[in-house]
Amino acid sequence: MTTLRSSAWFEGDDEVALIHRVAMRNVGIELGSSHGKPVIAIMNSASDLNPCNLPLDSYVDDIRVGVRDAGGVAVELPVMSLGEDLMKPSAMLYRNLLSMEVEEYVRTYPIDGLVLLGNCDKSVPGAVMGAISADVPFVLVTAGAKPVAMFEGRPIGTGTDTWRAWDDHRAGRMSDERWQQYERCLACGLGACNTMGTTSTMAVLCEVLGVSLPGSAAIPTGDPRRLAVARSSGRRAVELVLAGSHPMDSVTAAGFRNAVRALHAVGGSTNAIIHLLAMAGRSSVDLTLDGMDALGRGVPVIADVEPSGRLLMQDFDAAGGVPALMCALDNVMEMDALTATGRPWSDEAAASVEFGGALVDPATPLHADGSFRVLHGNLAPGGAVIKISAASSRLLQHTGPAVVFHGYEDMRARIDDPALDVTADSVLVLVNAGPVAVPGMPEWGMIPIPTRLAAAGVKDMVRVTDARMSGTSFGACVLHAAPEAAAGGPLGLVRDRDRITLDVAGGRVTLHVDDVTLNERELARDPFTSPHLRGWPALYQQHVLQADLGCDLDFLRAPSPESRRVVPPVIGRS
Repeated sequence: MTTLRSSAWFEGDDEVALIHRVAMRNVGIELGSSHGKPVIAIMNSASDLNPCNLPLDSYVDDIRVGVRDAGGVAVELPVMSLGEDLMKPSAMLYRNLLSMEVEEYVRTYPIDGLVLLGNCDKSVPGAVMGAISADVPFVLVTAGAKPVAMFEGRPIGTGTDTWRAWDDHRAGRMSDERWQQYERCLACGLGACNTMGTTSTMAVLCEVLGVSLPGSAAIPTGDPRRLAVARSSGRRAVELVLAGSHPMDSVTAAGFRNAVRALHAVGGSTNAIIHLLAMAGRSSVDLTLDGMDALGRGVPVIADVEPSGRLLMQDFDAAGGVPALMCALDNVMEMDALTATGRPWSDEAAASVEFGGALVDPATPLHADGSFRVLHGNLAPGGAVIKISAASSRLLQHTGPAVVFHGYEDMRARIDDPALDVTADSVLVLVNAGPVAVPGMPEWGMIPIPTRLAAAGVKDMVRVTDARMSGTSFGACVLHAAPEAAAGGPLGLVRDRDRITLDVAGGRVTLHVDDVTLNERELARDPFTSPHLRGWPALYQQHVLQADLGCDLDFLRAPSPESRRVVPPVIGRS
């Protein structure tokens, strides 16, 4: 019989156990001295300031029912709500803090298992990272994509179509009145981006990885099926505890490999690359940037969803979601990897797929050889990434002069200056936007096309940066250059009119400046200094790793199984 972790709090007849049982009785939960019911913590990240996560509140009651029906005790704990819409400079700054909150909640409270409630971009990986580190069984429940807005008779994809509309507005192709009408139509309800942005991508990958129930990732917000998923997830959390499971029973190397292949297949968010590296780093799984590139070779991009495709997440759900994706790719996936039900994907994948909607036939894919590439070279010795499935193919081999922006404020101040020395062949470079510099590595990497060029019809340009970009973004953007400029990376040595070559086929991004000149620039470089002297930003800057290691904090990674050891608290008088 499984020994419950919470028994250390509640079993026995001493004064400590008595006080613990009384505390539970005072909140309406009756536990006996021979405690035997798993305590399942519902970690809820809903917030009025986070419209992506707010629907999660509506699933709590059904999760409680599922936990109770399976013989467990459900308790709800609020956790930090990481929202992309309003949190500045970026929710990414707080992903690792959320993971620590989840881990420390588990360490210090009588908790046997978890149901994680997350939806917005960083809520999901942050919660999963914390649960892996805490080493208790968990199930993830997401809330799905928001309703589809309609503008002038056509559906609007969150984020992706807004970036296009903004370029049209800046270039004079969309009037002020139409721009205001566009804004009003976007307020279409709660939920996450309905494109294959970071939220939808992470939901898909977590289902593939085996931490959320099969068939759940693509269900839209408000769909009654989500209530059934919530109840089933509560039951499953209890089952996992009673079976003596641990996260690494399902979060395996094979699961991570499948998740990377799925990321390629759906044309998913480049942010997911960073999150998967961080999650693997907590799991003692050997996953590298170059390995993620290699896993995509030969994987067809078959999800016809913006920004790599045409349709939206509601269409992906109608096409069968992840079980259909796994069926379509059973020749490249490791189908013996386990799902959150404990059964292999060979049992949970759809029996057949009907192509033609949001899933295209792998024989005629959107792209034949994965959705992103990893680049190296003297501008990114630690690596950089480019999403080739959402970039202009003509720019994947390109040489042009640099136009350098030193930070976000500099970029916004000069990008629309009519006197800016820029042409369509220029390479736009944004520095000091990485994990340490801002801090938090915001989604500034899709540098806007200069207005003068946008008005002339330019739709895409090569851009190189140490920042990220939204999963809803697109274009020939070289992202996550490591090490970043603020950490001494060579991106900080680029000057206006230096020539840069992007060679995706060769896997290189190259600065054509001789070593002597670079050494002179290095000697003259001012070291990065932070205005943050205290608080979380200061701690983050001192300990955050670079993008090629997932931007986790150095003391949170688990490079070996031994380093994953969880030290339990001393359970006595507080």
